[in-house]
Amino acid sequence: MDFNVKKLASDAGIFFTRAIQFTGEKFGQVEKTELDAHFENLLSRADSTKNWTEKIFRQTEVLLQPNPIDNTGSRIEEFLYEKLDRTVPSRPNNEELLGHYMQDAAKDFGPGTPYGSTLIKVGDCERRLGSVQREFLQTSAIGFLTPLRNFLEGDWRTISKERRLLENRRLDLDSCKARLKKAKLAESKAAAVPDFQETRPRNYVLSASASALWSEEVDKAEHELRVAQTEFDRQAEVTRLLLEGISSTHVNHLRCLHEFVEAQTAYYKQCHLHMQDLQKELDSSNGDVFPNVFAGNPGHSMASGGSSPLDPASAVETDTLKIEEVQAPATGTRKAKVLYDYDAADTSELSLLADELITVYTVPGMDSDWLVGERGNQKGKVPVTYLELLS
Repeated sequence: MDFNVKKLASDAGIFFTRAIQFTGEKFGQVEKTELDAHFENLLSRADSTKNWTEKIFRQTEVLLQPNPIDNTGSRIEEFLYEKLDRTVPSRPNNEELLGHYMQDAAKDFGPGTPYGSTLIKVGDCERRLGSVQREFLQTSAIGFLTPLRNFLEGDWRTISKERRLLENRRLDLDSCKARLKKAKLAESKAAAVPDFQETRPRNYVLSASASALWSEEVDKAEHELRVAQTEFDRQAEVTRLLLEGISSTHVNHLRCLHEFVEAQTAYYKQCHLHMQDLQKELDSSNGDVFPNVFAGNPGHSMASGGSSPLDPASAVETDTLKIEEVQAPATGTRKAKVLYDYDAADTSELSLLADELITVYTVPGMDSDWLVGERGNQKGKVPVTYLELLS
C-alpha cells in the first residue's frame, strides 16, 4: 500500500486551515468573500429547482404507484433483475387481476347465467383498463419520470460537487487574504526604526533580521493569494456555467410535462370510452332483468324518499299552484308576524314588510317551506323562514 505521509499531512493542514476560516466566519471574526448578486440568484434558483423537482418526482411516483408497500417484493425482484442485467418479467396489474378473477368466477357460476355473463363482460373491460393503465405507466415513466430522475441523479450531483469545490476554493482564498494581512501587519511592526539611545545594538540587529523574514513571508503570502484567486475565479466560472444550464433544464422539463399531460389525457379518455361501451352493453343485455339500473336520472337520488317523476301523485303536487283559486279554510288559519322584508319573485307570491301582521294557512300539495298569506284583498305564497307564527 502506497502511503504518502507528506500528502496526508498536507491534506490535513488544508482541512485544518479551512476549518479555522469557516469557524471564524461563523463567529464574525474574519472577512468572507461575497459572491455577486447574479451568482447568488443562480444558486437560489438552482436550489429551488432541485427541491421542487424532487417533490414532483416523488409525488408522481406515488400517483403512478399508490401503494408502494404492497409491492415491496416486486420492487426487490425488479432490483435483482436490474443488477443481473436481465429483463423484468411482465406481471398483471390490479385491474388485470380483477378481470381474471371475474372471468374465472364466471366459469364457476356458469357463463350462461345472468350473473356469469355479466362477470365475463365486466372482467373483459377490467382487463382492457389494466392494459391501458400499463401503457400509461410506461409512457409516463419514460417521458416524465426518467428526465426528472436524470436531473436529480446526474446534473444536480455535478452541480453539488462543483459548488462544494467552489466553497473550498473560497475558504482557501479567504485564508490567504487573512495570512497576507497578518504578515503585512507584522512586517510593518518589524520595520519600525528602533531608538538607538534606548535600544541595545543586539536588539536592533534582531529587528532588522525579523523585518527581512516578514518581508519574505509577505512575498510568499502574496504569491499564494494570486494562485488562490486564480483557482477561485476558474471554479466560479465553471460553477456559473452549470448553474446557467438550469434554464435548459426548465425547458426540457416543460416539454416532458406537456407529454405527461397528453399521456394522462389519452389514458382517461380511453378509460372513459371503455366504461361507456361496457355500460351500453350491460344496458342492452340486462334491460329485461334490471330495467333502468344504469340509465336512471343521475340527478335524482333513490335514497331521498322522493316519488318517481312518472308517479301521478308527484305530477299533481308539482303542478303550478293557482293562488287566486285558493280559498281560506274554515279552521286552521293563524296570525304571523313578518320578520324581514320580502320582495315577491312572481305574481304567485306576496311581498312582505317587516313587523307587519298577516293571516297564513296551509293548502294541500304546497311545499312545506311555503304558506299562503293574506293581507286585506292581497293573497300569495310567503316563505316560512320570513315569518314568526303567533298562537
